[in-house]
Amino acid sequence: MDDGSIPSGLDFHVGHLLTVIAFCPNTTEVHIYKFFTDKWEKLHVLAKHDQIVSGIDWSRSSNKIVTVSHDRNSYVWTQEGQDWVPTLVILKLNRAALCVHWSPKENKFAVGSGAKSVSICYYEQENNWWISKVIRKKHESSVTSVAWHPNNIHLATTSTDGKCRVFSTIIKGVDTRGPQAGASVDWKFGEQIAQLDLSPTWAFGVRWSPSGKTLAYAGHSSMIYFVDDVEGSPAAQNLALRDLPLRDVDSFCF
Repeated sequence: MDDGSIPSGLDFHVGHLLTVIAFCPNTTEVHIYKFFTDKWEKLHVLAKHDQIVSGIDWSRSSNKIVTVSHDRNSYVWTQEGQDWVPTLVILKLNRAALCVHWSPKENKFAVGSGAKSVSICYYEQENNWWISKVIRKKHESSVTSVAWHPNNIHLATTSTDGKCRVFSTIIKGVDTRGPQAGASVDWKFGEQIAQLDLSPTWAFGVRWSPSGKTLAYAGHSSMIYFVDDVEGSPAAQNLALRDLPLRDVDSFCF
């Protein structure tokens, strides 16, 4: 941004010969820019939230944008012609929404919050709206990041209580018992699969490897933790870096 501030939410959407970016300039709005030849031009402004937008995720296949905000609300934006049309999502939160991420199949998304909870949101066809089921009483502090396992069922979270956790998010009528799901369908919704207590400080940023065999998350103390076999007998490796603090893990291959 021109004032040197860091956008509070940022996501890219890249298609055939098209590059578009959506970000929040530390306001209640989401701006969408497109790159034309040699410069970025503003295409749209998504204005629906009442407080600062804290998370944005743009689905690659369905071309939907989900936003969350400190106003405790979430909207799913669908492009209709030249306009982006918002649909309110029922989050059931009493504190700020902090982060959001679409699942691999894009039929669910997870919202971490300052209410020490995670909302798993999905579309209810009969009533034509997005609703949520909430994972409560598992975190001791704010949920700072969420990451989906490739099986579309396991969800990893990090929290300012310093812990990384893995939960089952299986929802009847939404998730199917395909071959990729494996034993994950045996877990109930909201059941905690693992809790990792490796970080002595706040935990920020979490990602699964493309294979789903390794989980990585970052600590505020400049440490990255790599954990194998999370569901069975977790084995961890640590990587210490010099810079402070670490806020996110983008991607890695294992």
